[in-house]
Amino acid sequence: MRSNDLTGWLVNRRDVLKQGVATVSLATLAATLPALAATAPAFAQDGQEPLGGQPAKGSTPSIKDFDYQIKYQRAFEAMLWSMQALAIYSFRRAAISDLGMKDNDIITYSAVATPKLEAITANSTTPYISAFTDLQKGPVVLEMPVAGADGSLYGQVVDAWQLTIADAGPSGLDQGKGAKLLFTPPGYADPIPDGYIQVASPSFRIALAFRSVPAPGKSTADAYAYAKRLRMYYLSEAGNPPSQKFVDPIDQRYPTLPFYDERAFEDLHAIVSVEPVKEQDKVMMGMLKSLGIERGKPFAPDETAKRAMNQAAIDVWFYLQEWFDNTPDTMRYWPDRHYVSLLQADDNKTFSFVYDDYIDLIPRAAEYFWCTYMPKVLSDTPATQYMMAMADSQGKLLEAGKLYRLDIPAKMPVKQFWALTVYDRATMSFIYSDLNRTTLSSYDLEKMKKNADGGVSIYVGPKAPDGLEANWIPTSGKRPLPAVRFYGPTDEFNNKSFKLPDFELVS
Repeated sequence: MRSNDLTGWLVNRRDVLKQGVATVSLATLAATLPALAATAPAFAQDGQEPLGGQPAKGSTPSIKDFDYQIKYQRAFEAMLWSMQALAIYSFRRAAISDLGMKDNDIITYSAVATPKLEAITANSTTPYISAFTDLQKGPVVLEMPVAGADGSLYGQVVDAWQLTIADAGPSGLDQGKGAKLLFTPPGYADPIPDGYIQVASPSFRIALAFRSVPAPGKSTADAYAYAKRLRMYYLSEAGNPPSQKFVDPIDQRYPTLPFYDERAFEDLHAIVSVEPVKEQDKVMMGMLKSLGIERGKPFAPDETAKRAMNQAAIDVWFYLQEWFDNTPDTMRYWPDRHYVSLLQADDNKTFSFVYDDYIDLIPRAAEYFWCTYMPKVLSDTPATQYMMAMADSQGKLLEAGKLYRLDIPAKMPVKQFWALTVYDRATMSFIYSDLNRTTLSSYDLEKMKKNADGGVSIYVGPKAPDGLEANWIPTSGKRPLPAVRFYGPTDEFNNKSFKLPDFELVS
């Protein structure tokens, strides 16, 4: 302790002041000093360090290339953050690059989809309809046909983040009565003309996917003809709408699956370069700059960023595959079965996963990893239920190369029909095979061999059991992800008094 520091401190002591600093004797000071030292403030000692401010002595960094590490971490989180946007943009990219489509052209499948529709957990029991547009060019009109004896449509229109902005069909905005939906861009303030139902989009690029549902007694060909009653054009063309272009890709490969390499970040750049930035996403937008992704600038990653993005995309795929391999028991639809609903909504029964104080990033990424085009709100009695088989009756994960059997009861709890579709677990899409058979349903019962109780056993695996080829869905060496769809589920299904048997391992 320096002498002038001590003197200054002593001067401020009340007991010393009473004696007068100038008259304090050495004897008095010597007697007083030990007691005063016990209450004196601590002063820096030679060799002492501040508390905190640096790692512990001897610490070393766990990595050597901080540039790569930062870019990898940001790329990994960016993949999770943007999963739903990437998945829906992939449909648009492939429609333009592989099918030669333009905005407001409409995809209308003339038959149910085959594995050439490379899409996440698509159905192959009713024909698909899809379209895309860009509201940067102005509001867009979608004319919906009247539902009735000729058919009906069911589906969603989604924004660039794949959040539903309009449900369509008898249970949607048009209520099946026929309507002109008018999709307006962000910030649009012009008056809405009479005769239109406005749908204000939070993004510029929007997409739709409908199913053309055949009416009773009608065929797939009828459903195809009904789908062609749709019209889509810009409001500026409403006085004289152009001839509607329909594209039927039934014999074409339509590769809509997201990329899990550095190309995913090219798609991400294409998205964020166009769409408005929400307040909640500004931190991520700042992180993307280090990867060469910036609004108003070309996609320009350096070589380190390219390596980091490629590896991060790969790792996200493996991470989410593992996430589904370890789904908690609480996700099972029936506690003593091994089925999980495809539609895993957030706590608000929506699919945004946005809460007042946080965004639940991982469950959001997981949901959009294996599903597209969710409804706006998940009701307690959905029009369709999708049960994904995660394991066999013994709780073992389904494996590639194994043969499994599912016993379908004679009476299924559906008002319309049921269907079993088998996907490749790696891609969540249809499996290519010599048969290209992806689905068996109640529409196929006449062709299948029935059990004594009137039900049917369906086999899933690389080879059909002898004499049961009509009851078989091939897996071609892929790890299966079976989905049992219940169209128009009854109360018996919704209250869980009905239980679907688990898959049984045959060999």
